[in-house]
Amino acid sequence: MIEDVVSVETPGNRDDVLRILKRTGISGVPVTQNGELVGIITRKDLLRKSDETQLSLLMTSSPVTISPNSTINEAARIMDEKKFRRLPVVENGRLIGILSIADLIGAIAQMKFKTEIKEGFTRPTFALWEETPLPLVGRIMEISGFDAIPILNRDSMLTGIISERDLIKNAMIEDSVEVSDLSNGTDDDEWTWESIRDMHTISFGISKVQLPDKLVKEAMVKDVVAVPQNAEVSECALKMKRSRVDQLPVVNGDKKITSMLFDRKLIKILIN
Repeated sequence: MIEDVVSVETPGNRDDVLRILKRTGISGVPVTQNGELVGIITRKDLLRKSDETQLSLLMTSSPVTISPNSTINEAARIMDEKKFRRLPVVENGRLIGILSIADLIGAIAQMKFKTEIKEGFTRPTFALWEETPLPLVGRIMEISGFDAIPILNRDSMLTGIISERDLIKNAMIEDSVEVSDLSNGTDDDEWTWESIRDMHTISFGISKVQLPDKLVKEAMVKDVVAVPQNAEVSECALKMKRSRVDQLPVVNGDKKITSMLFDRKLIKILIN
C-alpha cells in the first residue's frame, strides 16, 4: 500500500480535488474528517456531477475499506467484484494507507506469470476519430463505461489513446450566471400584462467542470505502448507500471488494434 496518502478534509472545496487529480494523475482521493475516513471522490464523480461543488455530495460515503493485514488476493477480489480502482486501508478507524490497482499491477509484474493475455484478459473495444470534439469524447466515455478509448486517423491507424486521466488534465472550471424568473400569477388569470404585476428575478452563480472545445488529438496520449496478442500477463503488467498507464492496446501482426487490455482485467490473475 501507499502510506503517504493524498486526501482532502471535509468540508472542503471541489476545485482542490480537481487540482490534486490534475497534479498527481491519481484516480481518486479519500475524504477525511478529523482524521477519520468518511468518503472517497473519483475522477468519474467530477465528470458526471460537473455542476456539484460540495464534497459531501460528490463523494461516495462510507467506502469499502481493507485492513493492513489483508492479502493482495483479497484486495483484488474486492476491487474486481465492486469495480473499484482503490481501497482505503484503515486501522482502528484511522486512514493509514491506500491500495490501488496500480499497486497490484506492480506486484503482478514481479510474480512472473506466464499466462497469455488472450486467455480471457482482453476486452473488445471501439475507436474514435482523432477529429472528434473533446466534450463529445467525454460523453461517449460516460455512456460506454470505458475508461480509455483508442484514437484512429483517416487511414484507420492507431495514433493515440484518450483516458479519463487526460480528460481531467484538460478540464477547467467554468463560472456562469443564470437568471430565474418568478412571477406572481399566471398568464391566464384576470391580471394581464398591462396590469400591475410583480416580476421577481433571482440571479445565482453556476460553477461547472467543463471540457474545452478542442479536438481529441490535442488532448490524447500520442506515444502509445501496445502489446501483441500472445503477450504474457506479467510482461504486460511491467509495461503498464513503467509507462504509468491503466490500459494497453492489443495489436495483431499487421499492427492493427484488435482489443484493449485494462489493468482491472489483469488483476483477475490474483483471483483465479
